[in-house]
Amino acid sequence: QVQLVESGGGLVQPGGSLRLSCAASGSIFNFNRMRWYRQAPGKERELVATITKGGYTDYADSVKGRFTISRDNTKDTMYLQMNSLKPEDTAVYYCNALQLDVANYWGKGTLVTVSS
Repeated sequence: QVQLVESGGGLVQPGGSLRLSCAASGSIFNFNRMRWYRQAPGKERELVATITKGGYTDYADSVKGRFTISRDNTKDTMYLQMNSLKPEDTAVYYCNALQLDVANYWGKGTLVTVSS
């Protein structure tokens, strides 16, 4: 059983940057796909960004050009670099990792608040 722990959230002003980390308790090498989701107050959870084992990335239209997802297999960690943050980016951010036919893991989330 792999545990995922997010960190890096906090309060930031509009236009600022944050880098979220998702650290796994075991190897992430065999994760076929890793994702960041977010859930704003009163809204449904939404997919923010995806990175596959092969390095393919994809983003929600709302964050394209501002957010960058990456993974470091040597550190068993996934990242989300968030630039030009907007108040509408305020949410709890969750990491997710899929190992096909084995398990689908979730972290407990980290809160990002964008406000002046």
